[in-house]
Amino acid sequence: MEKNMKYYATGRRKTSVARVWLTLGSGKITVNGRSLEDYFPRQTHRILVEKPLVLTGSEGRFNVEAKVEGGGLSGQAGAIAHGIARALLLIDESMKPTLKKAGLLTRDPRMKERKKYGQPAARKSFQFSKR
Repeated sequence: MEKNMKYYATGRRKTSVARVWLTLGSGKITVNGRSLEDYFPRQTHRILVEKPLVLTGSEGRFNVEAKVEGGGLSGQAGAIAHGIARALLLIDESMKPTLKKAGLLTRDPRMKERKKYGQPAARKSFQFSKR
């Protein structure tokens, strides 16, 4: 891996899309120009974002810069984790079994179902009245 090389990958979850760049560095993670602690106040979201780095033993080796949009904080955290995992594969293909076993390479397809006409919601029906 070269010194000033940038590795780019896209991660997605629900309606969130994360563009992730990995560079060699001290392990600094920035999301939309803010620090990880500043952007994600919840510890669970921060753990999810760092999970691919921790599993592969690369925390503190790479600086992560992520631009994320759409969805809520949970979806965004999942999208960033997906992007980091994909970028790590570009650096070292041997990490694939570890990341795949943790489910970090699979794009989570679950999304909100659209509302249908003739119904108040996606699956809910209006109350049936016999008379």
